[in-house]
Amino acid sequence: QDTLCKMYICFSVLAGLAVLCFFYISAFCPHFGEDFAYILRSIKCGIRLTKYKKIKPFYSILDCFLDAVKRHPKKIFVHFEGRSYTYGEVDKQSNKVARALQAEARLKEGDTVALFLANEPSFIWTWLGLAKLGCPAALLNFNIRSKSLLHCFSCCGAKVIIASSELQDAVEEVLPTLREQGISVYLMSDSCSVQGITALSDKISKASDQPLSRDLRANIHIRSTALYIYTSGTTGLPKAAIVTHERVWAASFLQSISGVTAEDIFYINLPLYHSAGFLIGMTGAIERGITIVLKRKFSASQFWDDCRKYDITVMQYIGETLRYLCNTPKKDDEKNHKVRIAIGNGVRTDVWSEFLHRFGDIKVRELYAATEGNIGFVNYTSKIGAVGRVNFVHRFFFPYTLIKFDIEKEEPVRDSQGLCIEAAVGETGLLVGRVTKRSPFVGYAGNKEQTEKKRLRDVLKKGDLYFNTGDLLQFDKDNFVYFQDRVGDTFRWKGENVATSEVADILTMVHCILEANVYGVKVEGHEGRVGMAALTLEEGQKFDCSATYTQVVNYLPAYARPRFIRIQPCLEMTGTFKMKKVKLVEEGFNPAHIKDPLYFLDPEKKTYVPLTEEIYRAIVSKEVKL
Repeated sequence: QDTLCKMYICFSVLAGLAVLCFFYISAFCPHFGEDFAYILRSIKCGIRLTKYKKIKPFYSILDCFLDAVKRHPKKIFVHFEGRSYTYGEVDKQSNKVARALQAEARLKEGDTVALFLANEPSFIWTWLGLAKLGCPAALLNFNIRSKSLLHCFSCCGAKVIIASSELQDAVEEVLPTLREQGISVYLMSDSCSVQGITALSDKISKASDQPLSRDLRANIHIRSTALYIYTSGTTGLPKAAIVTHERVWAASFLQSISGVTAEDIFYINLPLYHSAGFLIGMTGAIERGITIVLKRKFSASQFWDDCRKYDITVMQYIGETLRYLCNTPKKDDEKNHKVRIAIGNGVRTDVWSEFLHRFGDIKVRELYAATEGNIGFVNYTSKIGAVGRVNFVHRFFFPYTLIKFDIEKEEPVRDSQGLCIEAAVGETGLLVGRVTKRSPFVGYAGNKEQTEKKRLRDVLKKGDLYFNTGDLLQFDKDNFVYFQDRVGDTFRWKGENVATSEVADILTMVHCILEANVYGVKVEGHEGRVGMAALTLEEGQKFDCSATYTQVVNYLPAYARPRFIRIQPCLEMTGTFKMKKVKLVEEGFNPAHIKDPLYFLDPEKKTYVPLTEEIYRAIVSKEVKL
């Protein structure tokens, strides 16, 4: 009886301690459960990646796809515009593409092929076909034209370009240069009468769909280049970020870390040429073995109807996506859907709150990452506004820090020993990730100068090396991470990075413009910054509204066109002859506060028009759409 009594007392004490621990954790570690689940998922993914590094022959995301084909060949892989394609059908179609390109373009392992394709299933099976041949793919933005298109094509060293039929005009514009360089040009069409462009679709349809030998990609390993994905920087032209097979795997794990399972249905309405749509969306779906619904482009009016039609459970977004959804007319059945997770980046706090209020309890997995970067965060909690959490396991495997940054000088603050100074908790600082074997920074294809610019040395000790993200973040006392702003000559609009020097180069080609200082300005109610340019004119010239409009429309995608123009007598420079932007950004585009002549790009009139206070009020009140 004494023994039973002692056991009872012992169990009571243990139970009491357990209750106390529970209340302690609840009070002082409210996100313990979420932290634990995230760490567990991350460790599992890390173990898998370590295993893949050691496996011979190398196990790629393509092999993961082929295993999914064996497991469930009749499971739908892609829904697209009323048609469905199973894993088995996509596999066979990719075999046909690979064999057609083998015969026509004589492709072999290591040859880079540029894909200038729209968001459609052919993008997926063309990439898979190239992967089966061991060929890296350069994913070209289908909005780019002329000089930018040629630049993006040439910097990755490709000798072949495959284009969608609707992009034929863009290809024809640069065809003389491509032909001079001996580039093979293929069009996803059954026929083409243009000399120098070969129709490919008819050849694909006639090719065999039998599997290809693994020997064709025998020398591919985890550090081999898998993709080139383009990112805008301060150079004025897009940079080709080198994406290795290791990086493809790491990005594909984001779905798993966010809680996506094999039963989910994933909605991709972002462009596949972006790392979000391609890596997180498409290869993430392959890693999970799930079904995706692919959209040519985002449509706010069709979004929830698509979600209900296809029983979508996971969606992708950029900040603008959620804002567009929140701006749609309210309906009674807005919470009638099965979406449970939203993965993306760039959403404003107010839009985030409104989105949840209107559309229900959706787990928003806001993330921070860069295509070429070696550090990223995922907000695996429901904390509105945060892009992630400081986590000891994450920090151990992928070392990073925030350092003090001088915004005016656009450089890190250093101490008397020449080392950077860590930012305090609650202080905004520049995020830098230490370059290690586990978290490398590979850089940009054909651009050693820009690769070197992203390397930061002597950060916390002499001789160390870090990747400079170019982004200002903040860590709070509760270990949440918040994105603050970008540094340098890039701003973000409509979910796209805009390089100011590229826009300036286009503007200065107009006969009346001498110099152009391009920057982004805030507009109330809009995510990111819209383009604006301060211009000086050639002596004796007046601002030519029509010629400037024609120039920007012909040479720049819609998101990069300056919506506002400011004419100045001279541009203010720094002591090192850099154009000053801070004051211009602060002054914005309000004609009531600016004496300089202001102009607004009016798409209806197809010209720049004087920016009046009436137009200004219409923009601020959202009567005029940007």
